[in-house]
Amino acid sequence: MSSSGFEPTIFSRIIAREIPATIVAETEHIIAFLDIAPKAPVHVVITTKDPQFQNVVELAAGNPVLLAELVSVAERIAAERTNGQFRLVFNTGAAAGQTVFHVHAHLLGSPEPTESLGEDSLGAL
Repeated sequence: MSSSGFEPTIFSRIIAREIPATIVAETEHIIAFLDIAPKAPVHVVITTKDPQFQNVVELAAGNPVLLAELVSVAERIAAERTNGQFRLVFNTGAAAGQTVFHVHAHLLGSPEPTESLGEDSLGAL
């Protein structure tokens, strides 16, 4: 348990390098890594290093500059891995499919510009 009384999320443990992950981008405030159960040819999880925000609504209200940085990192990853065409999905709340309550986005795309993601990529993220 952390000093705040809460168990660290899996993302906090990845940030601390306690759990291995394939990191594809990192800034002072953001980390991005490959999803372990990809729903698309390119599936990257992008999260803040600060665990205080549980979802994108909290992040937008509490630190819009950090949200803008997260989106900027997503754009750079998409430019490198998906020819700039991508979905950026934030699940907010358990009923919407959020399973890790540490704000994060799923970047979904394909390296082939002619390959469509289809609706299957919007399944359980």
